[in-house]
Amino acid sequence: MPDQDNIQTLPIVPLKNSVSFPNLLMPLSVGRPASVAAMEAALATEEKQIVVVAQRDPSVDEPRKEDLYAIGTKAVIRKMSRPSGELMEVLVIGMERVVILKLEDGETYTRARVRSYPVPDEKNSEIEALHRALVDLSVKAVSLAQPQFTSQDVTRLIAQNEDPLRLVYLIASMFSFELQKEQNILEAATRAEALQLMHAYLSHEVQVLELRNKIADSAKSEMGKEQRDYLLRQQMRAIQQELGDKNSDQAEIDLLREQLEKAELPEEVRKETNRELGRLERIPAGQPEHQVIRSYIELILELPWTKATEDTLNIANARRVLDDDHFGLKDVKERILEHLGVLRLNPQAKAPILCLVGPPGVGKTSLGQSIARAMGRKFERASLGGLHDEGELRGHRRTYIGAMPGRLIQAIRRAGANNPVIMLDEVDKLGRDFRGDPAAALLEILDPEQNKNFRDNYLDLAFDLSKVFFVTTGNTLDTIPRPLLDRMEILRLSGYSEEEKMQIARTYLIPRQLKQTGLSPEQIEFTDDGLGLIIRGYTREAGLRRLEQAIGRIGRKAALKFAEGFTDKVMLTAEEVENMLGPEPFHQEQMRKQLQAGVATGLAWTETGGDVLYIEGTLLPEGKGLTLTGQLGEVMQESAKAAQSYIWYHADEYGIDSAVFKNSGVHIHVPAGAIPKDGPSAGVTMATAMTSLYTKLPARSDTAMTGEITLTGLVLPIGGLKEKVLAARRAGIRRVIVPRANQKDLREVPEQARNEMEFIFADHIEDVLCAVIPGFAARFRVPQKVA
Repeated sequence: MPDQDNIQTLPIVPLKNSVSFPNLLMPLSVGRPASVAAMEAALATEEKQIVVVAQRDPSVDEPRKEDLYAIGTKAVIRKMSRPSGELMEVLVIGMERVVILKLEDGETYTRARVRSYPVPDEKNSEIEALHRALVDLSVKAVSLAQPQFTSQDVTRLIAQNEDPLRLVYLIASMFSFELQKEQNILEAATRAEALQLMHAYLSHEVQVLELRNKIADSAKSEMGKEQRDYLLRQQMRAIQQELGDKNSDQAEIDLLREQLEKAELPEEVRKETNRELGRLERIPAGQPEHQVIRSYIELILELPWTKATEDTLNIANARRVLDDDHFGLKDVKERILEHLGVLRLNPQAKAPILCLVGPPGVGKTSLGQSIARAMGRKFERASLGGLHDEGELRGHRRTYIGAMPGRLIQAIRRAGANNPVIMLDEVDKLGRDFRGDPAAALLEILDPEQNKNFRDNYLDLAFDLSKVFFVTTGNTLDTIPRPLLDRMEILRLSGYSEEEKMQIARTYLIPRQLKQTGLSPEQIEFTDDGLGLIIRGYTREAGLRRLEQAIGRIGRKAALKFAEGFTDKVMLTAEEVENMLGPEPFHQEQMRKQLQAGVATGLAWTETGGDVLYIEGTLLPEGKGLTLTGQLGEVMQESAKAAQSYIWYHADEYGIDSAVFKNSGVHIHVPAGAIPKDGPSAGVTMATAMTSLYTKLPARSDTAMTGEITLTGLVLPIGGLKEKVLAARRAGIRRVIVPRANQKDLREVPEQARNEMEFIFADHIEDVLCAVIPGFAARFRVPQKVA
């Protein structure tokens, strides 16, 4: 039990940014109503005693007990004045340390029940040693902080405090320590602890003061040094002019000349660099031309004229790297491995120039990094999308202010080797205006016969680009000029099937997103039906970007659940996916169970893959001509006209009354009406829909078709077969009619899809009609040619 004689109940005044120490005077400005009331209550007593304690958080205006430190100081009010308004100026002197036991709220102020907490009075050799060390350190600190005081004055002031604890409190009040440090000193349980804390804090303060004085002295001397150096340079320039010696800044030029001697440069380059160095010596440092020439010489010395990285010619390792980074892409990987095989037999072989063409998100850009990693080369990327200025590639002449080398020379300088892998991204999006044609500049850059002597406008020296492995990327070839296409080896990256996306998602995308969201496989699991719903209903693309974004959204929602205290494993079923992502934004076209006469199932290629296209036709009694709707392009409209002309010519053969062509119009519609469509591959579908319409025989609903038609009924090959077949498979259609000339392209279709599908190859439109319209061959005696 504490001694009741040492317990008092006194008004309390919290301090926001300072600590009051025993035996020291402290001025206070009191403005908070509760603090003013506490001061007035203390002044009304005979002892005029009050408790002063520091707040933990200065921003709290009405502190409770938890907002105050437990140890404060009992003080006596010596003087009080009110210069203006409610603000009260008070001078208090600390008496002793106290421990706050309890706070008692009054009407206008707070009272504190406190107990005296004195520091034990002890004397030993450790305290004496600490006391002497603190005296010496405090003399040094005060001398550094207040240079106007002599060391004798400071020593005399400090020596007056024979009590070590009083000296500690005095020093704490003299220096602006942090609030927590001052409170630590006040709360020290023993004199030795207080001395040790003050010695540590004061040592840090001395270091800061010494550094501050050093910086100030250095700034003063630097100004004096600059003036002195300027005068000396002027005198040296005058002496050199009298002696006929070279210009100033010779040390810098000598350093450049030394670097030039060590550099491995072609003879022509060395000769030009020496000439520019001579010019640099003759031009004063203050002239703008001096900096231009210096930057030019530094560029020459930094370029890797003869430095190359050693290729990693381990075919097995390169194959493993490519397979680890990307799923599928067999043709591209084989082409890279072929080049490595050539380099093993002929190290001087020219690097190929590849053009990766495919829809967004299939991995074209990241493939460049994998190529560099597989070959052990440096990788640099330059985006050409929206580039209009030819100078961005070739550089700008040094006569222009702010001239710089082109992107290729800068990329090689960054790579530090003359044989990096340089990716020219989005080559199909190059612009062209009055500043030049960047595509024309690429003709030289991407020609192995010309780029071995490539001359950048800024560098104006022949640099060998023939060892650079160029990889260009694009979404389409239509906008790339033909001469530029001839210089590149085209490698097409088609879209991924649903099964391939499932494998890629489980192998690459889901682990990457789980890592980014901080989840573990034990916390979340994607079921096959849930992942399939994401692919089918929430993404419509040939690539994987939207798929990864959708997986990332689910990962973030799951992370939020766990952050809120959820502990069970999250199973991503189809139902749970719909709960997290909302309604499906995309609707996949499904196979119609039954087709009426005049409807046929076609296949279309899109940038996001393939799609099923239903072509619908109807007769218009007493109408005229052919009406086409559904935002059809010119080529598609011509296909419809060619199909109608073919059927009209063969009407008698097919048992169609010729009068129907004269007395009735035909309306052909291709849903969805908001999506533009074009291309020749809908020709056979148009012909089938019209034949079904005129003969009133419905086509099979389980068969889709693609192919271009001629006026003589021939079926010509088309492109995008893989995407079209996969679209039919997604829609549940297992029977596809394709041109016979496209039979070789079925190798691109995944093996699983080939095994599930039935393919019919057609040379003529009659092959198609016999295969898709039941009874057509028997009724009209058309010989069936289907194979």
